[in-house]
Amino acid sequence: MRTQVVIIGSGPSGLLLGQLLHRAGIDTLILEQRTREYVLGRNRAGVLEQGSVALLHEAGAGARMAREGMIHYGTEIAFNGRRHRIDFKELTGKNVTVYGQTEVTRDLMDARAISGAPVIYEAENVSLHDVSGKPFVRYTKDGNTHEISCDFIAGCDGFHGASRQAIPKDIIKTYERVYPFGWLGVLVDKPPIADELIYVNHPRGFALCSMRSATRSRYYLQCRLSEKVEDWSDDDFWAELKLRLDADIVGNLQTGASIEKSIAPLRSFVAEPLRYGKLFLAGDAAHIVPPTGAKGLNLAAGDVFYLSRALIDYFKTSQDKALDHYSQRALARIWKAERFSWWMTSLLHQFPNSEGFDQKLQAAELDYLFSSAAAQTALAENYVGMPY
Repeated sequence: MRTQVVIIGSGPSGLLLGQLLHRAGIDTLILEQRTREYVLGRNRAGVLEQGSVALLHEAGAGARMAREGMIHYGTEIAFNGRRHRIDFKELTGKNVTVYGQTEVTRDLMDARAISGAPVIYEAENVSLHDVSGKPFVRYTKDGNTHEISCDFIAGCDGFHGASRQAIPKDIIKTYERVYPFGWLGVLVDKPPIADELIYVNHPRGFALCSMRSATRSRYYLQCRLSEKVEDWSDDDFWAELKLRLDADIVGNLQTGASIEKSIAPLRSFVAEPLRYGKLFLAGDAAHIVPPTGAKGLNLAAGDVFYLSRALIDYFKTSQDKALDHYSQRALARIWKAERFSWWMTSLLHQFPNSEGFDQKLQAAELDYLFSSAAAQTALAENYVGMPY
């Protein structure tokens, strides 16, 4: 088999890249290790920057999002029993759209199916070969081995995928910070507690009140990494969440049986460079951010913006210039988002063995944020998304 671009991974970054390239007349083939149902079963965050929204429309996958997505013009941060609103519209003139990542993936899958461009699910034992010369990808399906030659490979196969592993260890450098806590998340078919997201800094630990739709809510509690989902009944979760919410909002909380419950560790991770020969990394294969700043899916969209433009330019002009600059351009934006996500995480969580001095600094930082338009603007600019 032969195609122009092999895309490894059918998460949002791989599907979005595939759609943008297909609409530009470039042949692509997407390889996915899991089943379609498994990919759609991943429940992830869904706060979209305006740039991500624009790319989904450009990919022909934005119609349902335009109908069902919820526009948010701000967010709230709760501390010391009071809530403080950060007004995105007033501070930046921009907004974000709340639309679940599962729905983004579904819309992109449907658009891909309509286009007729191929996706091969349950492609096992994926391996990359001769990525510095004439690249090809090998995989097995139904017990048979297949090989695809191509011009380029886009590694969109996540943190544990094969793409990043194909770059020699003396070429790639990684940077990582693992945080000493996790997020216990619960999805429930109940209306959200408020019209916008509420971030909570509380002595008992961080909490987040989020939503997926007008009738489905997502809540998170900071927890120890040693804890297991089985340690938490629904009743235990709701009781703890109520302790971390301020009195004037807790009465709005509608509880119920969880339809999904999970614990996610928090990590910051970046790999450099994002290009090796004819291989390009994008999305979680290239970087991970803690979810506090709502940057994971949006960073993947940013990678796809740069990579799709570079590949389209190459196939139009046969010039490598844009491809040569992909890694540098994407990493500049990635590190800004890493900084913001680290800052939000440090600002809102309780760290083990944190002493009085650290707690006083955190309180002073929050007090400055609530009293300074400049500080709020900096938060808002980063939250709604830096320009491409």
